Amino acid sequence: MKMKVRLFLLAALLITTTVEASTFSTDGFPDGKPQNTQSRYGSDSVTCVTNISLYREFFKQWKSSDYTNAAINEIVKPWKWVFNNCPLGSENTYVDGVKIMQYRIENEKNAVARAQYIDTLMHVYDQRIQYFPNHYKTGKSQEGAILGRKGVDLYTYNEDRYKEAYDILHKSINLEGDNSDGTVMIYYFRSVIKMARNGQVDSASIVDVYDRVIEILDHNINSLTAKGDTRWVEIYKNFKGNIDATFEPFATCEDLVRIYKNKMSKTPDDIELLKKVTAILDRSGCQTDPLYLTASVNLHKLEPSPESAYNIGRLMLKDEKLNEALPYFEEASKSTDLNKSQTSFKMLSEIYRALKNYPRSRQMALKAIELNPNDGGPYITIGNLYAASAKDCGKDDFSSRAAYWAAVDKFIKARNVDPSVAEAANGLIAAYSAYFPTKETIFFNDYKEGAPYTIECWFTEETTIRAAK
Repeated sequence: MKMKVRLFLLAALLITTTVEASTFSTDGFPDGKPQNTQSRYGSDSVTCVTNISLYREFFKQWKSSDYTNAAINEIVKPWKWVFNNCPLGSENTYVDGVKIMQYRIENEKNAVARAQYIDTLMHVYDQRIQYFPNHYKTGKSQEGAILGRKGVDLYTYNEDRYKEAYDILHKSINLEGDNSDGTVMIYYFRSVIKMARNGQVDSASIVDVYDRVIEILDHNINSLTAKGDTRWVEIYKNFKGNIDATFEPFATCEDLVRIYKNKMSKTPDDIELLKKVTAILDRSGCQTDPLYLTASVNLHKLEPSPESAYNIGRLMLKDEKLNEALPYFEEASKSTDLNKSQTSFKMLSEIYRALKNYPRSRQMALKAIELNPNDGGPYITIGNLYAASAKDCGKDDFSSRAAYWAAVDKFIKARNVDPSVAEAANGLIAAYSAYFPTKETIFFNDYKEGAPYTIECWFTEETTIRAAK
């Protein structure tokens, strides 16, 4: 018997020598170098290494059974000794400890014992942060990631401790930022909703947390999309869908406007707040509320850009504030985004047409055509300008109908360059061709069908004489 004990101790000493000479590794999970000045294996290194080896062997058996066999009963005692006496021995102590405590919590019927196990699980996470604060591969802090798992587990196993979970998850997301795990964000959002329902925070906190986590999720979705990682894009979209569904009861425009109107009244020049207001009202479909326009205009004053001017111009146009919309679309037309710039010129053209400033309207339409010659819309606008001017561009029954030729020419051009407007163009061609002068009128004015004709009005156009059919 003594010989067996001596052999076991000798084996333990050999293990100790090996471990201290290299990085301890089991199941492919390196435990990393201890990040603490204390002795790695504590005051009793032989017993420490022996218990690490012992509990790990049983843990392998338990894991191979998909965590179902009785090996769990042999794990706890040596694992607990390691946890209490040589906390720097191996990072696996904490990785495995989480699994051990989760199992005990999920299989414990006694409420008091279960609560104690939950406290122990929290302590496992805390001790890992204390002794292994950095990731063994990157050397970067892993505190935020560990706190995230801790907060999720606390909320999962004891929802009544939602306030503690919120504080843990809040700190995790502050540390991780855009690297925050999707599950962490889901539970973070659930915890703030719990707090709001119990009167510990107001509903504005729900909106703020929602805005923050959605911003992180959108960042990751855009980043992963750029990398072509379709699998993770779908995973993050599912995270987002989960949070959107949870937020829906709180996402009424009435509530959002009430919350942010009050905040804006206190700090109307807070750029970050204005960005948040416009973003969340936009996502929630609340752009028609005056607050959205107010926030957009204030933000544009503080951080002017062609892009923000474009959005404000569209809002002004929806409210039929034509004169107010003009300067915003003028600025938006300078955008480096050719599509926005071209669309801005089209909007300017339509606004000036509505304001009866036909020369300026035509000028804007021509600029839109320069940027996109294959867009039929500006040609239709010019055709409508000519048709509306016909009676003012002639002195008699013949010349006052000549502008309709130029108008129809533009509608034909629109149809030819842009099939998407063909139906609308054909309708206009049919409508205005009926206003062409009759054969008799053409004859009595000494003109011939098919002959060229120059229209001299506020515009100049070369066209062809045609008779109404």
